Amino acid sequence: MKKFRKVLDGLTTSSPGGTMGSPSCGSAAGTPTAAPTPKEIDVQETLVSENFQLCKTVRHGFPYQPTALAFDPVQKILAIGSRSGGVRILGRPGVDCYCQHESGAAVLQLQFLVNEGALVTACADDTLHLWNLRQRRPAVLHSLKFNRERITFCHLPFQSKWLYVGTERGNTHIVNIESFILSGYVIMWNKAIELSTKTHPGPVVHLSDSPKDEGKLLIGFESGTIVQWDLRVKKADFRIYYDEAIHSVGWHHEGKQFMCSHSDGSLTMWNLRNTTKPFQVTFPHGKIQKDGRKESCKPILKVEYKTCRNSEPFIIFSGGLSYDKAGRRPTLTIMHGKAITVLEMDYPIVEFMALCETPYNNEVQEPYAVVVLLEKDLIVVDLTQSNFPVFENPYPMDIHESPVTCTAYFAECPPDIIPILYSIGAKHKKTGYSQKEWPIAGGTWTLGSHTYPEIIITGHADGSIKFWDASAITLQMLYKLKTSKAFEKPKQGEGRAAELVEEDPFAVQMVSWCPQSRIFCVVGISAHIILYRFSKYDANTQIVSLEVRLQCESEDVISPSENENNPCFTESGSHSPQPHQQHPPSPGSRTPEGIKDSIPCLKVKDRMVRVPPGYQAELVIQLLWVDGEPPQQITSLDVNSAYGLLAFGNCNGLAVVDYMQKTILLCVSTLDLYGAADPYQRLTRSPRRNRQSTSGLTELSDNQQSIDMERSKSPTSESRENSFSRSRSSSVSSIDRDTKEAITTLQFGESYGRKTDAVPTPCLWVGTSLGVVLLIPMSIPTDQEDRMEEPVTIGPSGAVLMLKGSVLRFSFLDCMGALLQSPYEVWRDPNAPEDPDRPRKRKLVHFSPSSSQDTCGDGHLAVVCSERQAKVFLMPSQSCLFVHNITESSFVLRADVVSVSNSVCLACFCANGHVMTLSLPSLRPLMDINYLPLTDMRIARTFCFTNGGQALYLSSPTEIQRITYSQEMCDNLQEMLGELFTPIETPEAQNRGFLKGFFGGNANTFDREELFGEAAAGKASRSLAQHIPGQGGMEGMKVAASGVVGDLARARIALDERGQRLGELEERTALMMTSAETFSKHAHELMLKCKDKKWYQF
Repeated sequence: MKKFRKVLDGLTTSSPGGTMGSPSCGSAAGTPTAAPTPKEIDVQETLVSENFQLCKTVRHGFPYQPTALAFDPVQKILAIGSRSGGVRILGRPGVDCYCQHESGAAVLQLQFLVNEGALVTACADDTLHLWNLRQRRPAVLHSLKFNRERITFCHLPFQSKWLYVGTERGNTHIVNIESFILSGYVIMWNKAIELSTKTHPGPVVHLSDSPKDEGKLLIGFESGTIVQWDLRVKKADFRIYYDEAIHSVGWHHEGKQFMCSHSDGSLTMWNLRNTTKPFQVTFPHGKIQKDGRKESCKPILKVEYKTCRNSEPFIIFSGGLSYDKAGRRPTLTIMHGKAITVLEMDYPIVEFMALCETPYNNEVQEPYAVVVLLEKDLIVVDLTQSNFPVFENPYPMDIHESPVTCTAYFAECPPDIIPILYSIGAKHKKTGYSQKEWPIAGGTWTLGSHTYPEIIITGHADGSIKFWDASAITLQMLYKLKTSKAFEKPKQGEGRAAELVEEDPFAVQMVSWCPQSRIFCVVGISAHIILYRFSKYDANTQIVSLEVRLQCESEDVISPSENENNPCFTESGSHSPQPHQQHPPSPGSRTPEGIKDSIPCLKVKDRMVRVPPGYQAELVIQLLWVDGEPPQQITSLDVNSAYGLLAFGNCNGLAVVDYMQKTILLCVSTLDLYGAADPYQRLTRSPRRNRQSTSGLTELSDNQQSIDMERSKSPTSESRENSFSRSRSSSVSSIDRDTKEAITTLQFGESYGRKTDAVPTPCLWVGTSLGVVLLIPMSIPTDQEDRMEEPVTIGPSGAVLMLKGSVLRFSFLDCMGALLQSPYEVWRDPNAPEDPDRPRKRKLVHFSPSSSQDTCGDGHLAVVCSERQAKVFLMPSQSCLFVHNITESSFVLRADVVSVSNSVCLACFCANGHVMTLSLPSLRPLMDINYLPLTDMRIARTFCFTNGGQALYLSSPTEIQRITYSQEMCDNLQEMLGELFTPIETPEAQNRGFLKGFFGGNANTFDREELFGEAAAGKASRSLAQHIPGQGGMEGMKVAASGVVGDLARARIALDERGQRLGELEERTALMMTSAETFSKHAHELMLKCKDKKWYQF
């Protein structure tokens, strides 16, 4: 606990040219100020470094680049592996766990230890891993790295501790799951096939034990060879040599026949009585052509053969379509009796799996659903209904429906906002889903005590906006808004939008949302802004359009010797458009040479339109083309509902719009903002002629391995056009002639525009890419009637403050160190029916700095953060109280002042991957963790902090990763996460009959331990595979401890089962004894009768 005191009498103020020294209290330089200052600031700072710890909380969305699928039929949980080594485990809503292999190698295959709370993963680096799922955060218990052979297929029989592993060389190895050690028992490829065979059979593509006898292993080789290997006698029962490559094999549950899928689009059925040829060959999608030959078909990559008690078996397969049907979508075919249903998919099928009632492979399977893993979606088909409807997916798997281009995160929202958004969004939900419950319903999850309303907003490349309920570590879509509906559709291949951005003219660059007033603003890539108001009623409305000319004028010839110091800007008054008129561009808007001028990129709908309840567009602001130059992208935005003002800027200048009166108040170049107070000696410069690149926003692929950050585009939602391309030296004595000074951040708030101000007034804080901070005071009519008629006046810019690097964020504290919110208007429905007795009035909420004047006099603290440093100023004296150089070698991408543990701090995310927090107001470093190596612009663009010590970013094009930097939340995380494993009794195998159990088949007498254990099979070669203990350490200990409860429960269940079985055994034994006595009696009588007879007398 530290107290920071600072005596401010006669303190020097930071002049624009002042140099910043070390981050000590007296680091400002300049002339003494005459402004009144409080005698002393006494801020009790409560945050210490022990309040902070960084950890991942939960990952939402569809697993990026999926590769494998597995399902536990007893626990009812699903696992999905990915190309980057990730594993997602899903159960009932709320049970959603993400694990990552340290190696980052692609997951080839997944195998659950059914009802054991464990999972085996086989990765592309030829390593097997055993994951313990009996803890909320799974950990690797064992790993086994194959050194000489490549893993191609794994199979783990139900209730077995021996895993069969097939390799590229055609060999089959056996791994003990408990010890994760290789058995000495190996089925070599040359033993499996006949010695006379001259060719190698290829890699192992299938392994399965016979449903009739666990001692028989069916091995499928890629070339078309199938071998049934008798594990006891170590030799082949039969060998099949088929001339088409095999992709998969599926057994009939009785174990008398099996089905194969092949590369020519055929399915073959084989009977174990006669394996010389298949007894059935079908080409499900291959028609016979006129010449009598079959159409050539694509490979059937997988087939599942599942029997039913009361109907024909299901044969389900992927692929197999004929080649001549070009452009057809990927399909899953379901054959049930004579009915063939072809389900077309939106994306290629990665893997599918039928979900069955029983975990036993020798019982009638009774499939009830099919899980289909696509490249960009997960669907589950209901097999119990004849039309095969899909289940409604409870997980947010469609975040990437259109590529995500920006994100915003709001914790501690007003509690009424989530229900109202949900009720409006629910009206637009799709129908036609299966009426049954979602079948992946494993695990347990309860709403923790540490939950509060949270909303995530995602902006997309197609102009859509999605609001998500992110409370309690889950994610559920609330409401979707399509911003493109405000515009006419651009005609293909022509029109202004097509020339600026060919593919995504409506892509969202940034959003601004005030949850209290429900005002919502969207900035799009075509240099447009849409302002929305929220209403519970539908309405007929006409969108008002404003057009703003914010561009350097082109000059014909530019010579460095000439003195063209100032770029030409038209006066703000001369181009204010008529706000209520929208005309299509006349022929006069093009010069004779066809150069575009004074036209926007998109055409706003100019007619009355019926809008549904929810967010309704009220105003569209567009920047105009100037002399053939497209408008520059908007780099900053702020909107304030109490003032009724909206401000935005780009690399050319700043505009302020009164959205209540629908007028442009200010439209001025950055240079003209300074007036005489320009802190820079500028060289001559000319406007750029190059056409801006707009493709950067939606290119969110994962393929970029390295990024030239110096030339990158708009890395955060405060995107700063061209700010990275300038020199990053700390010297600011002269500016590169090619540099434009962009407006990088804006903030409305009650402040002091000048040092001499005695009371706070509405101000606009402006930050630029050259580290300059400007304050623009405003006069806003306070009376409601005057506000709609009297103009808002904007004074000349007052204070000029300086920082190193592009300015990113402003925030305001009172003199006690508490956060000052911007004023806002309380939401009222714009379309609600009028009540003549109670006329509607605007209700404004102000957080004025002067409200705490009794404790510390007038004034407030302004926190300003740039790419390189943070400063805290005292207003109105503009004294720099604290300064901290955040980074020298890198630069800050995102900075926010957030609340943590009942206090506030400055949170920063740097381009070198560091996440930092600084105390306020003293800017003491509290946390600095090298968390995330920044490999692509997606993370930079989407990273955002919020209150409660939380943050998020897009970890892949399809997934949102949430993290916390609060120690308290890390401590409570276990309570918030779902439990993957629940103690469930394994279903008992069907009664096989008394005599069958004792005398029929050898399945129950097969002892794998006897065959594969060290005593019988010996040890495997050490060089073949290397055992690696799990990296859990203490975590492994916790795993064991957490598993004890489950073990006890299972032991109890096992004891109950054993007691029940002992009772049954007693009855059976009694029956046998009676039977044996009767047999003995009869045998004795027979012996006495035949005792004296000779052999020839019988």
